[in-house]
Amino acid sequence: MKNLLKISILIFISAIGANLFANHPPKPHPNYAIVFPQNKVNTLEISLTKAQWDSIKADMKTKFGNDFGEGGFPNRGKMPPMPPPNFEDGPPMMNFGKGEPDYVQASIRFKGKTYPKVAFRLKGNSSLMMTWGKGVYKLPFRLDFGKFEKDKKKRKLYGFQELAFSPAMSDKSLIREKVAADIFREAGIPAAQTAFYKIYIDFGQGKKYCGVYTLTEVIDDTMIKSQFGEDSGNIYKPESNFTKFKKEQFDKKNNKKKADWSDVEAFVKTLNSTERTTNAAQWRADLEKTFNIEHFLKYLAVNTTIVNWDSYGAMAHNFYLYNSPTQKLTWIPWDHDQALGLKMEAPEGMRPPNSLQSKNSKMPDGFGFGPPPMGGGPMGRSISLSLKEASKNWPLIRFIADDEVYFAKYKNYVKEFTENVFTPEKMSALFDKNHQLIASAVAKEQKPFSHLNKLEDFDNELNSLKAHVVKRNAEVKEFLK
Repeated sequence: MKNLLKISILIFISAIGANLFANHPPKPHPNYAIVFPQNKVNTLEISLTKAQWDSIKADMKTKFGNDFGEGGFPNRGKMPPMPPPNFEDGPPMMNFGKGEPDYVQASIRFKGKTYPKVAFRLKGNSSLMMTWGKGVYKLPFRLDFGKFEKDKKKRKLYGFQELAFSPAMSDKSLIREKVAADIFREAGIPAAQTAFYKIYIDFGQGKKYCGVYTLTEVIDDTMIKSQFGEDSGNIYKPESNFTKFKKEQFDKKNNKKKADWSDVEAFVKTLNSTERTTNAAQWRADLEKTFNIEHFLKYLAVNTTIVNWDSYGAMAHNFYLYNSPTQKLTWIPWDHDQALGLKMEAPEGMRPPNSLQSKNSKMPDGFGFGPPPMGGGPMGRSISLSLKEASKNWPLIRFIADDEVYFAKYKNYVKEFTENVFTPEKMSALFDKNHQLIASAVAKEQKPFSHLNKLEDFDNELNSLKAHVVKRNAEVKEFLK
């Protein structure tokens, strides 16, 4: 009788469990093997109607001031002279448009399946502006599978709701975005997963091959949960140099209803505390209560060694902060298409008018007009290994350089990185693998659906990457003497 009762209870519990599962099925786990394969190039097809493409063009005209292919600088002749950088209220941002482009509904085909209600929008800042102005159809874009789709089964692509695609606008190797993320993770720095894709887009007049793109995982969608094991803490995408706390400079990506920025506010306050110069040991102890400084030192060593100018220290963007319950505020790098020694040069016809240039501007050094845009190294250049160029306008780097304890740790991380990860042998193997993976797909790119002027540039840039690693290793040895 007792056994019969136990069996009845188990059947009842199983029935309840089955009913709960039917009403609340578990969220699909991101399938990285399918969406982010590392040994092959996936294919994705995007279909826009002519009306949708016309809508995109009208929106871009309103926000960027240019028709597609019109060329020139955005809103040319309408922009006021650029004032000297003023960090009183945080760093000035170099935003070319008037807000993000609008989403339109598109149809996506992937792995034999069609997703008819996917949100598609163009993304980027200078890369988008230059691509748009040149009339190149290989445009940077984002997809959101949940914004317009009501069918829960189609609101994610194998567990991913949002995805970002970059066209390597100024990178002739087409692999920097991909390999830089791999290098960060190999060095122990969490970074978004990446993979190569062949992209076909119908702009309303038939499907066109738009070449090889790099797919990048969206940080607040899946990356933090998969690499930190949880995502309960606050996720921020700041545009701040940390000289002072301003809530609007810390774009919150989750926990928005709580409206609590106390974690980043405490970090910025402690960072700039006068205790740094009166009691350095206490300042370090207090800073480490809010911020994962050890992790940042390792990141800074990697970022500075590989040479990545489009990041904190020159520009107040391209990073996230995650307030891990166990690791404090943790730095996450983002957007690496300018990494590994690449300078962003303004194409002919895309430079700003003379009225917007400083008398001290030297345009041939890169797309950095006027004074150093953020008070550190000029755009297109990076801070040196010694960090000496970092001004007080970049306190997180400047104060590390000034602190004997932190600077010694930073130097050790530079040494470890170059000896264990950033060696010419390992990097050559990594570069060769990714170059060969996409070579046949790149060879099929044609204007105006490619940023390459000639295929030889693709091969030549591979050699430039390898030479860059050799050069940096020599410079690191000199720095560590």
